[in-house]
Amino acid sequence: MKQLVLTVIGKDKAGLVEQLAKVVNEQNGNWMASNLSHLAGYFAGIVQIEVAEPELGALVTALSTISDLDIKVQQGEHSELNKQQQLRFVITGNDRPGIVRELSSVIKHKGTNIVHFSSNKQSAPNWGVPLFHAEAIVQLPAGLSRDEVVKALESIATDIVVDVET
Repeated sequence: MKQLVLTVIGKDKAGLVEQLAKVVNEQNGNWMASNLSHLAGYFAGIVQIEVAEPELGALVTALSTISDLDIKVQQGEHSELNKQQQLRFVITGNDRPGIVRELSSVIKHKGTNIVHFSSNKQSAPNWGVPLFHAEAIVQLPAGLSRDEVVKALESIATDIVVDVET
């Protein structure tokens, strides 16, 4: 079986996921995982598909016929992550330009790898000021303590709260 990673984007409208899922199914592909979102009037996402090698060319060709979506296809590789070495956390703090750069810089500096990251801007209850909210999973290198990563993230600013999920 071949693993494919699709990046998809198009002007948002009803039925885009159904169009994509129909093509994958008709070409004997299997939808393995996805992250899909509405962002600034667009539908954007990433999808992992599995397909038998003899079906690969037909699937790629069929995907190119979906006129409502710009789809880029990458051949995936088999990879496994050690879930015991992962840290899942939620970060909340006052929103400001550069906050994602600061967070990602700390994560890289500690030698961790971002496995999943989602973020948004929210209105703070009772304050009305914008809050940055992110959920992340990072892969820790051997020997690095979870507490060391959390402490480094919290040191970015006094208004950052890091909640570790177990």
